[in-house]
Amino acid sequence: MVKLALIAAFAQQQSSNDHTGHDWAHLQRVTALTQQLLGNYPAVDQNVALTAAYTHDILDEKLVSSEAAVVLRTELITKYQQAGLTKKQIAAVFEIIDHLSYSKNLKTHWQLSLAGQIVQDADRLDALGAVGIGRTFYYGAAKGAPMYDPQVPPRTALTHQAYREVTPVLNHFYEKLFKLASLMNTPEAKAEAERRTVFMKQFVAAFKAEWQLPDTKTE
Repeated sequence: MVKLALIAAFAQQQSSNDHTGHDWAHLQRVTALTQQLLGNYPAVDQNVALTAAYTHDILDEKLVSSEAAVVLRTELITKYQQAGLTKKQIAAVFEIIDHLSYSKNLKTHWQLSLAGQIVQDADRLDALGAVGIGRTFYYGAAKGAPMYDPQVPPRTALTHQAYREVTPVLNHFYEKLFKLASLMNTPEAKAEAERRTVFMKQFVAAFKAEWQLPDTKTE
């Protein structure tokens, strides 16, 4: 029997000091969404999917250095083993978390297992809707990004390097978030993503309508 509580505790410990929107609450929501989606796919290895959901951000390049990631990978292997995952399951989890992120799929679209597709959908769903809006501005603030600059239009094509550049927060909605619904793997996630995207588009329209900087002149 896999002890998911051990994995969850490790994930909570690693994410406890995060202030970018990739904190323990995010991991809990992604895991809950994964669990919800798994209800439609009983043949999927739930332990693989839920383990990946809990730990999908532990090695994220935007959160940890490459040196720290090497150490954390070893710690993850140990924790997975202690939790009772088999060697095959551990390999399946790493295949997911190593290829899950949006940035990893900018150049090459990785074909994930169904378990991976479900976790990817859950992670992307948490980037949408009301919580997604909050996380977007939270992350932008952590990186020192301006909220909005009408003089800086959203980019239409992104490389991995360009994706990591600090740009106005509102541009992120056009460059990534509004595209996620069409990239969902499962029909259940796609339907929820479309609902959340409608809300976000309404928010962005209201935000831009309220963004009225006075045309002041100084002598």
